[in-house]
Amino acid sequence: MTIRVDDDRPPAGVTRREFMVGAAGLTFGVLLPGCARVATMDSPSAALATTAGNAPAFSPWVSIATDGTIFIQSPAVEMGQGSLTALPVILAEELDADWSKVRIVPAPPDDKLYGNPGFGGVMYTAGSNAVRSYFQPLRIFGAQVRRVLLDNAARRWGVPVGELTTEASVVVHAKSGRRLSYGEIAAFAEIPAKAPEIKPEELKKPSEFRLIGQDVMRVDLPGKVNGTARYSIDVQVPGMLYGAILRSPVEDSAPAQIDDAAARAIPGVQRIVRLPFGVGVIAETPWAAFAAKDAVKVTWDRRAPGWGFDSDQAIARYAAAARNLETAGKPWDKVGDAAGAMEKAATVMEAEYRCDYAYHAQMEPLNSLAAVSPAGDSCEIWVGSQSQTMAVTAVAKALGVATDKVRLHDTLLGGGFGRRGHRDEEFVVDSVLLSKEVRRPVKLMWTREDDVKNGRFRPMSAHFLRAGLDASGRIVAWQHRVACDWVTPYMDPVRYKGILRENDVIAIAGSEIRTYDIPNRLAEQLGQDTGIRTSPLRGIGFVANKFATEAFLDEIAQRRGVDPVELRLELLKNTPRAQAIVRAAVEMSDYRRPRPGRSLGFAFVDYSNTMVAGVAEVSVDRQSGAIRLHNFWCAIDPGIAVQPDNVIAQTESSIVYGVGLALTERISLKDGIVQQSNFYDYVVPRMRDVPEMHVKLIQTPNPPTGVGQMATPLIAPAVASAVHGATRARLRHTPFIPERVRAALSA
Repeated sequence: MTIRVDDDRPPAGVTRREFMVGAAGLTFGVLLPGCARVATMDSPSAALATTAGNAPAFSPWVSIATDGTIFIQSPAVEMGQGSLTALPVILAEELDADWSKVRIVPAPPDDKLYGNPGFGGVMYTAGSNAVRSYFQPLRIFGAQVRRVLLDNAARRWGVPVGELTTEASVVVHAKSGRRLSYGEIAAFAEIPAKAPEIKPEELKKPSEFRLIGQDVMRVDLPGKVNGTARYSIDVQVPGMLYGAILRSPVEDSAPAQIDDAAARAIPGVQRIVRLPFGVGVIAETPWAAFAAKDAVKVTWDRRAPGWGFDSDQAIARYAAAARNLETAGKPWDKVGDAAGAMEKAATVMEAEYRCDYAYHAQMEPLNSLAAVSPAGDSCEIWVGSQSQTMAVTAVAKALGVATDKVRLHDTLLGGGFGRRGHRDEEFVVDSVLLSKEVRRPVKLMWTREDDVKNGRFRPMSAHFLRAGLDASGRIVAWQHRVACDWVTPYMDPVRYKGILRENDVIAIAGSEIRTYDIPNRLAEQLGQDTGIRTSPLRGIGFVANKFATEAFLDEIAQRRGVDPVELRLELLKNTPRAQAIVRAAVEMSDYRRPRPGRSLGFAFVDYSNTMVAGVAEVSVDRQSGAIRLHNFWCAIDPGIAVQPDNVIAQTESSIVYGVGLALTERISLKDGIVQQSNFYDYVVPRMRDVPEMHVKLIQTPNPPTGVGQMATPLIAPAVASAVHGATRARLRHTPFIPERVRAALSA
């Protein structure tokens, strides 16, 4: 079944059908690491066909039309971070393509061909990982295609290939003055059965880049400016109905009794559907669906473990678990002998920190449009998902069909932050289950209240830290115990059991302090079985774990009587890149200049080898407990910046996100039920809350290391440090809501 949509274009560029039909000319297939063979392809259609025998199936990454148009497939989804542009730019750089002739095609869902090397070969856009993981493979792919173009031009002219060079989409023979455009070569090119071997040293040097490092305009921006950008919530198809789901407020709970009489009486309601996890409503309008959902009365089966959970009470249990040294945690960062060094230390310092649950607060509430075939044996879906293949797999599993029976139309995402990338993709499956009931297209939409109440949250955590200092005040031992809900086993059990080797990376990442010169250290997780829905959230474990780490270092600096910046420089003596970033943040903020009525605080984070340092300028209203963040200075070294202006924009965005998590955003649960419901009681930063942001990008000739969430963990520890400088009070529980500030001031 194929449904025609008036505007069925991808997020940017051309549709896959336009790519397949209109790109007559040179098509060149390349594979990600692990797929060693490249077969001859004389058409895009042939390229998409499964090869015979044991040969791997593959799709073309690059196709060049005879008019010079260059089609590049992009495996990453676009949710505001710029990957839809950055990845093709990387390939186009080594191809020496004329960017004005490049058209971007969203890659079809196929892990074997387009899987993200940084996520074990799964098509997954998250973790500031796309540019970092695809950077080298895409450069090699581009260089391979360029080599094929050069070889074909050399044969046509009868000259050694070493005499040829390329300019933007042109092969040049300087000796004779001859030139051939890529489109002209596409008309006669012969494609080798095996891709040319490209050695890393044959790739361009950073000084030779024409596109990488330039501010190439993002391909998704024009549509966002003129209103033509398409999100899944915008999609309309003929015969479409609307769906809403009343989900259990507690995970793994089912309806015990349902009273749907009032819901059925609402005009426009087509069907009420009992589901294992709640009640579905199908109606002619979204408003009828929402009203009917609200009218359904359900008595829930209360046997699920989340019932009775109280987050205010549970945080004390988490803290007790973290403090209980008799119970070993699951080691994460273990170097030297932390316990032995702690026993021999001249001084041992201890501190405890806490972080609340937090909600993603993405702008576009979860939604999906599904059209199950009349026979129920195939399906089309329109959705913005952080993993194209996870979405397809979840739909296929729900219908009991093969994945090739599911056709995905991927759209722009109105924010992801980790919420649209779960293995079960429940909001996608919601739409499929309702469409299956009526065998008509159903657009399933969550209201903002649904999105908050049924959210999957950044885990609540308690942190117990110990540091052993020798007689000179040097830190010789370090222990960080993190008690929090499990995350990775819940949101992605396949990777958790597989490549992650049962390490809860999402929760514990960031507790390591490998850049700091501390010889004996141990970070460990004490997972809490709560039954509460959890998820990666922008910055994952780094936000909570680096808050604890950096805030504790601030306390150690105070105990030693040294400046917090000087302590970081001392600990970073073996990492010149980190020292440079620290000094840059200090210089740009004029860190040591007194500010009457205000105070500055500092933090440093090594986030997956992206070096970031930040300085916060705050004032505190002692009577109300309100913190005002006036300025935030941030220096960032992400290695090579593919799109410098976009790096700055992403850093500013992650600062704003960090402001919310540090000052106002919190989810609380009573009897397992989320107490917040919308932006009036889950408070995200408004424009008045956003500080003046000053970002300095320092590029170094290192591979790209990610930028999308690297500044988020800086905010809370920098603000806490600044508040201490202004008031001498220590803030140890995020978010720093006014009542917590007042309590700290009166302690």
